[in-house]
Amino acid sequence: MRKVRIARKTAETDITLKLIIEGRGRYRVSTGIRFFDHMLELFARHGGFDVDLRAAGDLDVDQHHTVEDVGIALGEAFDQALGNKKGILRAGYFLMPMDETLALAAVDFGGRSSAVIDTKVKTLRVGDLQSELVHDFFEGFARGSRSNVHVRVLYGRSNHHKIEALFKAFARALRAACWHDRRMKRMLPSTKGLL
Repeated sequence: MRKVRIARKTAETDITLKLIIEGRGRYRVSTGIRFFDHMLELFARHGGFDVDLRAAGDLDVDQHHTVEDVGIALGEAFDQALGNKKGILRAGYFLMPMDETLALAAVDFGGRSSAVIDTKVKTLRVGDLQSELVHDFFEGFARGSRSNVHVRVLYGRSNHHKIEALFKAFARALRAACWHDRRMKRMLPSTKGLL
């Protein structure tokens, strides 16, 4: 079972995180930003990951440090839990409908960090979350996990649905990328010999 515990403490945030990749979609999440908690909870459920996350940040200043650092910590957790990456599919994608909204996500654990994000969110806040920070979360994850992350809303009306569909699609894309292919269990998913 691939699991890891992360502790990340800076002058701005204090984060503890336990991740089990082969989980059952169980979660315990507390960031001080309820809408963000909700997104991380459905991320765990749709990915089939067990996530226990506690984040205390300088929310009196802004939400930015908390959201970005949670992304970085979650990315680091996946990077460590995947270990040498032998036998994993490495890349995954998912197209997620949510009522009138359609979102896609693609991820590649190729060892290089890159993020392309298009939320199409038009409001400053969704619930209590500063909506521009969705970008910072995914960018932080890409940095922490040394992966390529592409998430995009194709269309939709509800800003809530746009963000939620992105997190669900991302979770399912990660689930595919982390999957072990028994036929390739001793092989690194790269012709370079290094990820």
